[in-house]
Amino acid sequence: MSTPARTGTGNGARTIVGLSGGVDSSVAALLLRDAGEPVAGLFMQNWADDGSGDCRAEDDRRDAVAVAGRLGIPIHFRDFSGEYWSGVFEHFLAEYAAGRTPNPDVLCNREIKFKHFLDAARELGAEAIATGHYARVAHQRGHWRLLRGVDRGKDQSYFLHQLGQAQLSATRFPLGELPKEQVRRIAREAGLPTAEKKDSTGICFIGERDFREFLGRYLPARQGEMRTPDGQQVGEHPGVFYFTLGQREGLHLGGVRGFAAAPWYVVGKDVATNTLYVDQGSDSPYLQSTRLRTEVAHWVAGSVLGEGFTCTAQTRYRQADEPCEVTVGDDGTLEVRFDRPQRAVTPGQSLVLYDGDECLGGAVIAATDAPLEQRLKGQMP
Repeated sequence: MSTPARTGTGNGARTIVGLSGGVDSSVAALLLRDAGEPVAGLFMQNWADDGSGDCRAEDDRRDAVAVAGRLGIPIHFRDFSGEYWSGVFEHFLAEYAAGRTPNPDVLCNREIKFKHFLDAARELGAEAIATGHYARVAHQRGHWRLLRGVDRGKDQSYFLHQLGQAQLSATRFPLGELPKEQVRRIAREAGLPTAEKKDSTGICFIGERDFREFLGRYLPARQGEMRTPDGQQVGEHPGVFYFTLGQREGLHLGGVRGFAAAPWYVVGKDVATNTLYVDQGSDSPYLQSTRLRTEVAHWVAGSVLGEGFTCTAQTRYRQADEPCEVTVGDDGTLEVRFDRPQRAVTPGQSLVLYDGDECLGGAVIAATDAPLEQRLKGQMP
């Protein structure tokens, strides 16, 4: 029989698990409890739901309470919606308004889960926090290291690259050594109410919804022209904010007169003129780049690795490792040269650096040497 969930301040928990109402955080709490760790849960409310889309916040809250009850652990509640708005969502909107494509999951982790959540856990008297991320933490050679999760298909170190020594020293990732299918099996065998719940998708903490309709509430878009890189108009778009480099869906460009019947892809955006540039073929030369420049980099170890070095990198989640050469500027920005051309490297997204399984850190991509971007913005030498 499940024990009712309790609320309060402290309850003697040494580790507080961020219970999101999903299967991963549920199993993280179960594993810690079964290992004898004094544990409690905490559910974070991070978005003031406006009723649009499938936010599921109340469903997630109920599931988190049910899991805590099943495990017999206390559960706490915190509302970080104000902090989410100012620390994550305002940046999210500003990036789209500038024609870039942000990655809110990275900021969610840095600003909410491993800042405000960690502070709340310490206020409750805990020493550490735990989450259901697929990643690992190790303490070697005098510093804390962020490592990929063993399940490379679920590894989430890409989204955690902005963490530093203070956060990693107080963080537990109980799922880091497990494949996803085993996590599901553990949940089923323990009778957890989230065992069969599907994984969440959509904007971090906001949930699944019509992205164009949602973004349009905050960034009114204007219809504009779709043109080829050489300037021929081939259609119209509902707003440049809604598209990202390499995108194929939503262009509605079938059967353009004078062009072969081949798929079209977004290859550039010019916010100033409200023009969306498109080209045919997923391997369009306008999507290829070998060099990029970043904003100021963050290093997991807390210090720069050197003025120049080689490693591997990802410019998007679940990308295969790509060898590259990194040069660190005096201002902390990076210039990166890849061994082979990369497709659809997108300003606003994150470049994340690796040495084997170790995540070294990363930075927001500022510009690339893709031909159309150079012509439109002139940001790479």
